[in-house]
Amino acid sequence: MSPETTGVDAVIDAVTAVFLVVGALMSLGAAIGLLRFPDLMSRMHAATKPQVLGLFLMLAAIGLQMRTWWVWPVLLVAWIFQLLTAPVSAHMVGRSAYRTKHGHRELLTKDELEAVVQRAAGEQPGNNTLDGGR
Repeated sequence: MSPETTGVDAVIDAVTAVFLVVGALMSLGAAIGLLRFPDLMSRMHAATKPQVLGLFLMLAAIGLQMRTWWVWPVLLVAWIFQLLTAPVSAHMVGRSAYRTKHGHRELLTKDELEAVVQRAAGEQPGNNTLDGGR
Protein backbone atom coordinates (compact mmCIF):
# COMPACT_ATOMS: atom_id res chain seq x y z
CA MET A 1 0.00 0.00 0.00
CA SER A 2 1.13 3.50 -0.66
CA PRO A 3 1.74 5.92 2.20
CA GLU A 4 -1.13 8.11 0.96
CA THR A 5 -3.93 5.73 1.95
CA THR A 6 -7.41 7.16 1.97
CA GLY A 7 -9.91 6.82 4.78
CA VAL A 8 -11.72 4.02 2.97
CA ASP A 9 -8.47 2.10 2.50
CA ALA A 10 -7.67 2.45 6.19
CA VAL A 11 -11.10 1.14 7.17
CA ILE A 12 -10.80 -1.81 4.77
CA ASP A 13 -7.34 -2.58 6.15
CA ALA A 14 -8.64 -2.44 9.73
CA VAL A 15 -11.60 -4.72 8.95
CA THR A 16 -9.25 -7.10 7.13
CA ALA A 17 -6.94 -7.21 10.13
CA VAL A 18 -9.82 -7.92 12.52
CA PHE A 19 -11.18 -10.67 10.25
CA LEU A 20 -7.75 -12.28 9.95
CA VAL A 21 -7.08 -12.23 13.68
CA VAL A 22 -10.54 -13.52 14.64
CA GLY A 23 -10.47 -16.15 11.88
CA ALA A 24 -7.04 -17.33 12.97
CA LEU A 25 -8.19 -17.52 16.59
CA MET A 26 -11.25 -19.53 15.59
CA SER A 27 -9.10 -21.97 13.62
CA LEU A 28 -6.63 -22.17 16.50
CA GLY A 29 -9.52 -22.89 18.87
CA ALA A 30 -10.67 -25.70 16.57
CA ALA A 31 -7.18 -27.20 16.53
CA ILE A 32 -6.84 -26.99 20.31
CA GLY A 33 -10.29 -28.54 20.71
CA LEU A 34 -9.30 -31.45 18.50
CA LEU A 35 -6.30 -32.10 20.70
CA ARG A 36 -7.74 -31.42 24.14
CA PHE A 37 -11.42 -32.41 24.19
CA PRO A 38 -12.05 -35.73 25.92
CA ASP A 39 -14.50 -37.54 23.66
CA LEU A 40 -15.27 -37.96 20.00
CA MET A 41 -18.50 -35.96 19.92
CA SER A 42 -16.95 -32.84 21.41
CA ARG A 43 -13.95 -33.19 19.09
CA MET A 44 -16.28 -33.34 16.11
CA HIS A 45 -17.95 -30.15 17.27
CA ALA A 46 -14.57 -28.46 17.59
CA ALA A 47 -13.56 -29.63 14.12
CA THR A 48 -16.62 -28.29 12.33
CA LYS A 49 -18.20 -25.26 13.99
CA PRO A 50 -15.35 -22.83 14.71
CA GLN A 51 -13.24 -24.01 11.80
CA VAL A 52 -15.91 -23.18 9.21
CA LEU A 53 -16.47 -19.73 10.71
CA GLY A 54 -12.73 -19.12 10.94
CA LEU A 55 -12.29 -20.04 7.30
CA PHE A 56 -15.15 -17.72 6.33
CA LEU A 57 -13.55 -14.80 8.14
CA MET A 58 -10.16 -15.46 6.57
CA LEU A 59 -11.65 -15.75 3.08
CA ALA A 60 -13.60 -12.54 3.62
CA ALA A 61 -10.37 -10.82 4.68
CA ILE A 62 -8.65 -12.04 1.53
CA GLY A 63 -11.54 -10.78 -0.58
CA LEU A 64 -11.49 -7.38 1.09
CA GLN A 65 -7.74 -7.01 0.76
CA MET A 66 -7.62 -8.04 -2.91
CA ARG A 67 -10.17 -5.32 -3.81
CA THR A 68 -11.18 -6.98 -7.08
CA TRP A 69 -14.58 -8.41 -7.92
CA TRP A 70 -13.38 -11.60 -9.62
CA VAL A 71 -11.88 -13.08 -6.46
CA TRP A 72 -15.22 -13.19 -4.60
CA PRO A 73 -16.83 -16.05 -6.60
CA VAL A 74 -13.71 -18.18 -6.13
CA LEU A 75 -13.68 -17.53 -2.38
CA LEU A 76 -17.41 -18.18 -2.16
CA VAL A 77 -17.02 -21.55 -3.88
CA ALA A 78 -14.21 -22.49 -1.49
CA TRP A 79 -16.32 -21.56 1.53
CA ILE A 80 -19.46 -23.32 0.27
CA PHE A 81 -17.43 -26.47 -0.37
CA GLN A 82 -16.14 -26.37 3.21
CA LEU A 83 -19.60 -25.56 4.55
CA LEU A 84 -21.08 -28.60 2.80
CA THR A 85 -18.34 -31.15 3.47
CA ALA A 86 -17.43 -30.49 7.13
CA PRO A 87 -20.87 -31.32 8.62
CA VAL A 88 -21.32 -34.36 6.38
CA SER A 89 -17.95 -35.80 7.34
CA ALA A 90 -18.60 -35.12 11.03
CA HIS A 91 -21.99 -36.83 10.73
CA MET A 92 -20.43 -39.92 9.17
CA VAL A 93 -17.69 -40.06 11.81
CA GLY A 94 -20.32 -39.75 14.55
CA ARG A 95 -22.46 -42.54 13.12
CA SER A 96 -19.50 -44.87 12.73
CA ALA A 97 -18.36 -44.09 16.28
CA TYR A 98 -21.85 -44.86 17.54
CA ARG A 99 -21.97 -48.19 15.74
CA THR A 100 -18.48 -49.24 16.87
CA LYS A 101 -19.08 -48.19 20.51
CA HIS A 102 -16.42 -45.45 20.51
CA GLY A 103 -18.86 -42.84 21.74
CA HIS A 104 -19.81 -42.27 25.36
CA ARG A 105 -23.48 -43.23 25.41
CA GLU A 106 -23.79 -42.33 29.07
CA LEU A 107 -23.23 -38.69 28.08
CA LEU A 108 -26.19 -38.69 25.67
CA THR A 109 -29.37 -37.13 27.01
CA LYS A 110 -31.53 -38.79 24.36
CA ASP A 111 -30.52 -41.67 22.11
CA GLU A 112 -32.54 -41.24 18.91
CA LEU A 113 -30.25 -43.43 16.84
CA GLU A 114 -30.67 -46.65 18.85
CA ALA A 115 -33.99 -47.64 17.25
CA VAL A 116 -32.65 -46.94 13.75
CA VAL A 117 -29.53 -49.03 14.32
CA GLN A 118 -31.53 -51.90 15.78
CA ARG A 119 -34.00 -51.81 12.91
CA ALA A 120 -31.12 -51.89 10.42
CA ALA A 121 -29.64 -54.87 12.27
CA GLY A 122 -32.99 -56.69 12.14
CA GLU A 123 -33.68 -56.57 15.86
CA GLN A 124 -36.63 -55.38 17.89
CA PRO A 125 -36.31 -51.93 19.51
CA GLY A 126 -35.84 -52.18 23.25
CA ASN A 127 -33.93 -55.47 22.98
CA ASN A 128 -30.46 -54.03 23.45
CA THR A 129 -28.33 -56.85 22.09
CA LEU A 130 -26.05 -54.31 20.44
CA ASP A 131 -24.68 -53.12 23.75
CA GLY A 132 -24.31 -56.52 25.38
CA GLY A 133 -27.92 -57.02 26.54
CA ARG A 134 -27.90 -54.12 28.99
